[in-house]
Amino acid sequence: MAPIPTPPAQPQDNPDSYVGLLAEGAERQARERGWSTVRTLPPGAMITMEFLAGRLNFEVQEDVVTRCWKG
Repeated sequence: MAPIPTPPAQPQDNPDSYVGLLAEGAERQARERGWSTVRTLPPGAMITMEFLAGRLNFEVQEDVVTRCWKG
């Protein structure tokens, strides 16, 4: 049986620190802190629930981050 792969380490970062920032600046800051994928979504967007290590999700309304979560 094949071993279960170990997911890559995620940046030690607090997603709440992005709430209230302008979307463009928040994305730049997230990439500088080591996030490999940054996804911007409108409020209420339908998304799949798969977890992707290294991804940071932003919910953005009127160009401001209103919610942020890992995966």
